Amino acid sequence: MLSLCLLFLLLQNIQSFPLAVNSCLPVPFLAFPASPHAATFIFIAPQVPGKDSLPRMRRNAGSSAYWVVDFLACLLCCLAACPAAKDLADDAALSAAVCSIVYQLDQSPSSRGYRYSFFGNAFFINEQGYLLTAAHVLETFRDGGQPYILISRPNRPPRLLPAAVIAVDSEHDVAVLLATPNPFAGNHKVTFLALAHDPAFRGQPVIALSFHPSRLQNAHTFEAPQEDRSSGQVLSYESTELEKSAAPTEVFLLSHAVTRGQSGSPVLALDSSAVVGLVEGRWLRAPAVSVTNSSSLSTSVPGAAIPIRYAIALLQRQSISWHTPQSFPATLPAR
Repeated sequence: MLSLCLLFLLLQNIQSFPLAVNSCLPVPFLAFPASPHAATFIFIAPQVPGKDSLPRMRRNAGSSAYWVVDFLACLLCCLAACPAAKDLADDAALSAAVCSIVYQLDQSPSSRGYRYSFFGNAFFINEQGYLLTAAHVLETFRDGGQPYILISRPNRPPRLLPAAVIAVDSEHDVAVLLATPNPFAGNHKVTFLALAHDPAFRGQPVIALSFHPSRLQNAHTFEAPQEDRSSGQVLSYESTELEKSAAPTEVFLLSHAVTRGQSGSPVLALDSSAVVGLVEGRWLRAPAVSVTNSSSLSTSVPGAAIPIRYAIALLQRQSISWHTPQSFPATLPAR
């Protein structure tokens, strides 16, 4: 965008102060290797100003104010457009890291693809194809059955990939999955998210990203899932038992409500886009800090999230790598 502004400046400068050019031929600049975009330079013969030069310069000087106004307007538009384009790129990268956890119902596809049942969400944490989700999302598969994830592809319908259950921590409600084959090695639209090393704090702005099928009762793979983005703040930390007869686990409450199917989706810090937790569900007990204390927060039932430190501890026990905001690559491996 800045280059367009510079080009605009050059054109306006030429228009305002035209140079006298004698008949000449283009001279190729041979200092650069030959290329289809080789530059040519025009030889300009010097000309002594005559009687007609000064009136022309006076006329052009009168239009310089318009040129300044035009250039400043162009520059402001460019500066305003650059952050917007960056935000859109970041949003696309974040969404490509999240996918639905489903169970395939058909052995062969129909005209609408494979029919499936939807259970929740997961998100990629590295380029090896490992994912994190809430352990309770996988309860249906405890007695058998293969979980799948729904992966986006560029210019093609979504695809089902098997996801192997690598590790489960039921006490803290976190689980690790591995997509097979690795979608990062194929033509899939996927990225991964960084995990925050600092815990979420009260009042921190966060956003939860998740997907759900357009038809919950009759979902098919050729129908693109719908994206949900829930923005809010961290309200407080609470202690609860996520598994019967287990030690109490700490969760943090969200100012926004949690809808069906959001379990296992990432909760991201709004400033760093790093994962600070996983959506657990709705908090049906009275929180220690009332949601109505701030008029800017929603008065609906708050959501509950699992701190990311429990998931990191599970990854460490399995010797699985992950990324932090500091170690995150400059360019996401989107495909």
